[in-house]
Amino acid sequence: QVQLVESGGGLVQAGESLLLSCAVDGRRVGDYNMAWFRQGSGKERKFVSAVAWTGNQVYADSVKGRFTIFRDTTKNTVALQMSNLKPEDTALYHCALDAMSLRSRVVETSDGYNYWGPGTQVTVSS
Repeated sequence: QVQLVESGGGLVQAGESLLLSCAVDGRRVGDYNMAWFRQGSGKERKFVSAVAWTGNQVYADSVKGRFTIFRDTTKNTVALQMSNLKPEDTALYHCALDAMSLRSRVVETSDGYNYWGPGTQVTVSS
């Protein structure tokens, strides 16, 4: 019943921007903590950013100041605005939802999330 689908990935040059979007079906984005993770050449999904149901935003150090996470409750989506992209940002970006509603704190590890989208590929060339 819960479905997450990412969109907006693509091939860009270093310094350019991309806007990723995650469409959520089956849960209200305003009631749950949600996050973006990325998976590069390795198997690990690394934390990128999260937004709590309260609106609190958390960012990995590697993207702080360049990426912005925000919700659109009318469309029930969570977006990631990525600016000044670098080659090291190249990865498959996944949207994730924490199934526990109204959790007090954002989790920054992948095992803290229950629902995942298939991902959207971001490739940054130099």
